Amino acid sequence: MKNRSFVFCAIFAALCLFTPKISGAQQGKIVWSDQEKPIAQKIGVLRSLPDDFRARVTKELALQIRQLPAGANKLTLANSLANLSTEGDFGRDTLQEVTTTLADSLREYPVPEEKGQPAAPYIELAQLVRYEHMQAVSDSPEFSAAMAKLESGDESRDRANFTLTDLEGKNWTFSELRGKVVLVNFWATWCPPCRKEMPDLEALYDQFKGEGLVILAISDEDAAKVRPFIAERQVTYPILLDPGRKVNDLFQVEEIPKTFVYNREGKLVAQSIDMRTRRQFLGMLAEAGLK
Repeated sequence: MKNRSFVFCAIFAALCLFTPKISGAQQGKIVWSDQEKPIAQKIGVLRSLPDDFRARVTKELALQIRQLPAGANKLTLANSLANLSTEGDFGRDTLQEVTTTLADSLREYPVPEEKGQPAAPYIELAQLVRYEHMQAVSDSPEFSAAMAKLESGDESRDRANFTLTDLEGKNWTFSELRGKVVLVNFWATWCPPCRKEMPDLEALYDQFKGEGLVILAISDEDAAKVRPFIAERQVTYPILLDPGRKVNDLFQVEEIPKTFVYNREGKLVAQSIDMRTRRQFLGMLAEAGLK
């Protein structure tokens, strides 16, 4: 059995994976208050919880964070929770509570731009509003800038074209797939949410490939790492390699997994900001006419 200090270090490290750089004053080790520390610990182990229990804990954490004093730590916790709360389907009520908590935290503790771009928490909030259809009230110019950034990115993705080679040596050119429903999925072998959604993608590919569904799963890793991983999991949809990250950059992919669905006319009709369940993927495909 692991001792408490080791477990807490692991939890803290897991939380830091999702902690944005909010200000220069926060760089370095975060010091949690006695009220904040148990919340940070619970966020750090959310991924280990069964989905139904995770949904309830996530909602409870959102409400607990909302009661914290305003400040950088509160915003860090709110943004970290939001980042994890889109890894699947934990209920719209839960996600709305998370969204409200993040919006409230930003209103109480606004943060400046990062290198001329909206700070990460504003981008997270904008994604929840634009892609998850959550409700948030904000008159912040930084939030407006984040929404504009997302809109610009979507316009670019709507015009995207690329050619990549799959593990079997076949070239795939996106513009040549008109007439098909195309699901573009960005993933990596080291990404736990990516691995979790792969069986659902495989099931959907088997269900709809006869109706014109094409799945293009894009990894920026080397074939030597990807090939045995895919063989072990018996994935049959095309796995495309993007080791130079040209297509990742074209789609402005900064976090994975990330999925885009295009209809038969090549128009972007749905996208995710994180891992999806089979039910959620079905909803995205329905936007392209597959039901």
